[in-house]
Amino acid sequence: MSLTAGIVGLPNVGKSTLFNAITKAGAEAANYPFATIDPNVGMVEVPDYRLEELTKLVKPKKTVPATFEFTDIAGIVRGASKGEGLGNKFLSHIRQVDAICHVVRCFDDDNITHVEGRVDPLADIDTINLELVLADLESVDKRLARVSKIAKTKDKEAVAELAVLEKIKPVLEEGKSARSIEFTDDELPIVKGLFLLTTKPVLYVANVAEDEIADVENNNYVKQVKEFAATENAEVITVCARAEEEIAELDEDDKKDFLEALGIEESGLDKLIRTAYHLLGLATYFTAGEQEVRAWTFKVGMKAPECAGIIHTDFERGFIRAETVSFIDLKEYGSMSAAKDAGRVRLEGKDYVVQDGDVMLFRFNV
Repeated sequence: MSLTAGIVGLPNVGKSTLFNAITKAGAEAANYPFATIDPNVGMVEVPDYRLEELTKLVKPKKTVPATFEFTDIAGIVRGASKGEGLGNKFLSHIRQVDAICHVVRCFDDDNITHVEGRVDPLADIDTINLELVLADLESVDKRLARVSKIAKTKDKEAVAELAVLEKIKPVLEEGKSARSIEFTDDELPIVKGLFLLTTKPVLYVANVAEDEIADVENNNYVKQVKEFAATENAEVITVCARAEEEIAELDEDDKKDFLEALGIEESGLDKLIRTAYHLLGLATYFTAGEQEVRAWTFKVGMKAPECAGIIHTDFERGFIRAETVSFIDLKEYGSMSAAKDAGRVRLEGKDYVVQDGDVMLFRFNV
């Protein structure tokens, strides 16, 4: 599935450094605003210990992890919604991503300039959120002018859309995101069709100094970000982008030693990738055979035929059933045949809602 998270933030907060670490793509990370103009896109592997365990059990010829796409979007500045700092171009890039990873500077360093001349994470968050709100407000106003005319003809779709637009506009005018509004099941498809920036799910990434990564609870900047995120029901993870860039160059053994020296158990990037993956409501099922063990990404709530279609459209078109066992059961019994003997392998039909961690073999006929 092709879904992407966009990395946004003010200039010089560590976005491109973090992106370099994620993708090892070498995006330019210079100490001046707008070092990134066009968005850099990179694919990353989704860390999943279950894939390693399945590989040990099945011993396939190859193992293929699930992947996830990150887009590094240039730094936004105050007035972006009015075109400041190449703002319109940047906002159009944000419009194309499915979720937003908002990098916030939570460290002091006199050698790294700040576009506003001071370190203030809440002001930084407010600057970007306000620009996204203003961009959405402009979109809503334009749409309102068009739809209100059609609604006067009693067109049902236009009347329904007009009601949604009139629900959104006053919230945006208060400087709040459309994310903060509760929509009905009937309204949600209309909202989705508006492609608003502030309806996208957000993950705040607090970028801290290397000597603080093991003790982030005492970082006042991080505390401020967490308190704000709680008001939006958003998640916060902490990383040290500079350290992560170093970690990305190490092999597994050296990586473990480096993490231990930092006083942390897990790479911030692993947390970021996993959290962004789940932020979009994504999960993983597996196929496992002698030729290949592979992780497949699917949307939570998808049924077996839809998941089969991720592999090939013929699998969905001719779907018969899916032999299914949970990863936990397969690991416990050691093999598919042993799991079958224990009655843990199920035959699931077209209405089965696939679960994260399912190991599946699809039967189809076309």
